[in-house]
Amino acid sequence: MPALQEEKPTANAQDEGAPVVLRLDGVTKRFGPLVANDAISFDLKRGEVIALLGENGAGKTTLMNILFGHYVADEGSVEAFGRALPPGDPRAALDAGIGMVHQHFTLADNMSVLENIALGTQSFWKARFDRASARRRIAELSGAFGLAVDPEAMVASLSVGERQRVEILKALYRDAHVLILDEPTAVLTPAETDALFHTLKLLVGQGLAIIFISHKLNEVMAVSDRVLVLRSGRLAGERIIAQTTRHELASLMVGQEVTPPPVPPVITGPSLLVMEKVSTVRQANATPLDNITLSLHSGEITGLAGVSGNGQAALAGLLSGTEVPLSGNYSVQGEPVGRDWSPAVALAGGIARIPEDRHAVGTIGDMSVTENVIAERYHTERFSRAGFLDWAAARKFAEEIIADYDVKCPSPDARIRLLSGGNMQKLILGRALDPEPVIILANQPTRGLDVGAVGYVHGKLLEARSRGAAVLLISEDLEEILALSDRILVISKGRLSTPSARGERSVHELGQLMAGHGEEGRAA
Repeated sequence: MPALQEEKPTANAQDEGAPVVLRLDGVTKRFGPLVANDAISFDLKRGEVIALLGENGAGKTTLMNILFGHYVADEGSVEAFGRALPPGDPRAALDAGIGMVHQHFTLADNMSVLENIALGTQSFWKARFDRASARRRIAELSGAFGLAVDPEAMVASLSVGERQRVEILKALYRDAHVLILDEPTAVLTPAETDALFHTLKLLVGQGLAIIFISHKLNEVMAVSDRVLVLRSGRLAGERIIAQTTRHELASLMVGQEVTPPPVPPVITGPSLLVMEKVSTVRQANATPLDNITLSLHSGEITGLAGVSGNGQAALAGLLSGTEVPLSGNYSVQGEPVGRDWSPAVALAGGIARIPEDRHAVGTIGDMSVTENVIAERYHTERFSRAGFLDWAAARKFAEEIIADYDVKCPSPDARIRLLSGGNMQKLILGRALDPEPVIILANQPTRGLDVGAVGYVHGKLLEARSRGAAVLLISEDLEEILALSDRILVISKGRLSTPSARGERSVHELGQLMAGHGEEGRAA
């Protein structure tokens, strides 16, 4: 790909003369009785950005895995640049010029940027590995597309935004002409998101075609030419961006009208949790808390914004009982937290948690739905009789959550790993909110969820707020923070900004604080 001379106009859906670079025809994939993809067909043109939208479990990931050779379709075909793509062959997809940047980066922390980018293209151990040539090629691509990064830097030392640049450079280094981006802004600050969008404009100006997978409708509207909406494995609709609205796309995704839950005014009550000058011990590579002061009030949602890895994990651990303070004072409902602080003590103190990672921390995949929903309270009187588990009570509780939270689930005995992300999150939500807690830790509660599931989770958190619960909403999604929070703080390098009321700070100001520019460490 030649170095960019000037930003060219984007070839888009209206450019009928642009050649087709990717074609899916009648792609169908079944997993037993489940039809994950049902006869899906679409074309992607040179210099075009297509957004792929759909509810959790709609079939987006399966479709991309077929395209990239990880799965083999039961029916249908994939063509790249006019040639059939051999099924189940990732190397053939790479050789055809298809690159993919996954939501969770696939980089080796103990290697340099240059080594990560060139890995698999040259031999590091033979004399013919030409580091100078690789460095020149990376510099050319970096300059052409605004992807500034030091080729000799160790990946472990890079920020999240820099790591994403490396992933994009990896694809471009291999001469990718089709680029798949899976939730590319999930862990970026607003400034990093703007930089990414600028890069995408440069890429399509040079003729790259992009498939953009995102749950953020404002981003889809900003960067895409066309939108494909999947629902229940089928192509539910296709829209040209210039001829549609966010509201229409949201309705297409879930099959009905979508209205964000109202945020009614409430009267803030007393402090239910107070931290004064609290610090924590560093755990592995996680950023510890550094002298923070924080209070959570009854009837209030406190939003905590920040780039991943800036101390959110330590704060969540402190609230949920998996960490204890190194220094400072910490009290829950007026009772000081001692050295016996633990998850069981936190639960007994009225703290409920919605963990950041529903797969690794929130659930045990090979256990049943019933086992998972009682996992935090199986030892209580509600589910235990004379030291034995009361399975009838446990199953009844699971059935109640399935019904009350509209969980799409075969039965309470089904393994929870078979559920979609949205349904898994609903079960965790039901587990956390019953019985009614006084303090709720909602850590990335809607990460990776579709617009319908997001609205449902938001509605439940607002109901808890109206009942008088204190909610700490930890999120990397500024839209979510701004929509729900009564009070907003930013965490950076383990320290907190001063709090601000809803609407007091602009997105730009919050983004600056997230990037570490501005005041930190004041009382909250």
